[in-house]
Amino acid sequence: MTGIVIVDKPADWTSHDVVAKLRGKFKTKRVGHGGTLDPIATGVLPIFLGRATRAASICENAEKEYIAGLRLGLVTDTQDITGNVITSSTADVSAEDIEAVILGFLGAQKQIPPMYSAVKIGGCKLYDLARSGVEIERPSRDIFISEIELIEGGGSEFLLRIVCSKGTYIRTLLHDIGAELRCGGTLSSLRRTRAGAFAIDMAHTLDEILENAEKTVLPVDSIFAEYPDITLNPIQTQKCKNGASCQLSAPDGKYRAYAPGGEFLALGEVKDGAFKSIKSFFEI
Repeated sequence: MTGIVIVDKPADWTSHDVVAKLRGKFKTKRVGHGGTLDPIATGVLPIFLGRATRAASICENAEKEYIAGLRLGLVTDTQDITGNVITSSTADVSAEDIEAVILGFLGAQKQIPPMYSAVKIGGCKLYDLARSGVEIERPSRDIFISEIELIEGGGSEFLLRIVCSKGTYIRTLLHDIGAELRCGGTLSSLRRTRAGAFAIDMAHTLDEILENAEKTVLPVDSIFAEYPDITLNPIQTQKCKNGASCQLSAPDGKYRAYAPGGEFLALGEVKDGAFKSIKSFFEI
């Protein structure tokens, strides 16, 4: 089995839980996901099967979209409502106050990952240190927030839509927004509505997948839908499968390459009249 399944991850499941469940359902060892979701989060979790696992890193590195609940007046050690309360106070913030502050979080910026995260420093995962009561200095990471908007809310409860780069911790972003508002803030809910090319309307619940597994599998080339397609001739196809470049009359750029019979071969790039595979997906 090769392909991609877009899961609407339920709350209280880890991404690893979902991978393990579908590994058993599809009876394949080669299973990966396109970007971790915390147990509190729901929404788009792309699962890659078989040869499609070669595309998992592409999805993991892609832009993501979230709908996040912000609870003001509350600060926890995990930066979400599952953690231990550090401070709690009454907050009454207007929509105008929120909108003014979140504009400052647009664009390129540095973010310090939370202690309760899987980031490794000195070979140790931060959450292992945090559970032992240890807090260490963490280097900041480059992130990019391309869109952030207030959907609704008032007083202490707000709902935000956020589009961001790989590596962005939404709970840390909300924690920092709360700090900027000087009342503290924590993540109260999180739903991922898009991961790269895959949107929430393409997702299936685990029950739907378990009941009708094969009908939920997308072809691997669906992750590259933004790129135009080209069909290689038999000689070009063989060169592609051998890892060699071939002459091709097409404008420079990235393409989905197919064999004459329609088999998806690779994501590749044409440059100066030559086609070269970036990542291949044909069955060996």
